Amino acid sequence: MRIAYLACSITLPSSPDRRSDAHEHDWMMDAMRPAFAARGMEIEDVAWDDPGADWSAYAAIIIGTTWDYWDRADEFLETLASMEAATRLFNPVELVRWNSRKTYLRDLEAKGARLIPTLWIDDMTEEAARAAFDQLGSDDLVFKRQVGAGADGQHRLRRGEAIPHMPHPMMVQPFMGSILDEGEISFVMIGGQLSHALLKTAKPGDYRIQSLYGGAETEITPSAADLAAAQQVLAALETPPLYARVDMLRAEDGGLLLMELELIEPYLYPKQGPNVGKHLAEALKARL
Repeated sequence: MRIAYLACSITLPSSPDRRSDAHEHDWMMDAMRPAFAARGMEIEDVAWDDPGADWSAYAAIIIGTTWDYWDRADEFLETLASMEAATRLFNPVELVRWNSRKTYLRDLEAKGARLIPTLWIDDMTEEAARAAFDQLGSDDLVFKRQVGAGADGQHRLRRGEAIPHMPHPMMVQPFMGSILDEGEISFVMIGGQLSHALLKTAKPGDYRIQSLYGGAETEITPSAADLAAAQQVLAALETPPLYARVDMLRAEDGGLLLMELELIEPYLYPKQGPNVGKHLAEALKARL
């Protein structure tokens, strides 16, 4: 049984200009290959925009390291729809479509998720950016693309600093000091169950926790209260996704705030969760 793991041209091993963090793609493939093979499945990495791919030849497709989709979002979603017409797609295209724009956070907030106070600004003018400091009551803000990932096009700005050009619809939040004091907590959920959890911390002098910027990851055992907060976010979905990563930050009251619910192409940190390949293979086989 053949399973496709979607990548992109800059994460595949054959790429002459791979991303500097493309080793994470290799680590995922290393984690999945033996676990899938042991359950009668052969997993192959293939670029999502490969014009020669025959998607009907696969029993299922898992969205993996498609780390260029945010600049080609419409094309990406159209391609996923064609895949889903040919075979099983995980996660499903409608869930991906909803999750591809960070306004999904508003839907989750309406269902009880705790968020960082957020402004949604589709046309980010300099005037709108400067007004955000007063609207949020903070002198230190983070501006993020509504369609984006990996801190691409993200800016941390203090009041009075020059406003960079931001041509995309943006979301704006107060900078949370807990990202430096503790770090970001990620819960990797497979088939609705916790696979593993980790703490992501930034390198000295930075606040971005992605490995692309020198961030580090440490496996942790979450408290019952922290795990319950992550499970509550996942429970807001009508159907548990095959895979999810719930990224959260500590609030001043000790609870957790939702940063992101990653349902499209999250890195699942196999180095911190050595059983993630097994968990993913078992959850997938149960759905086929």
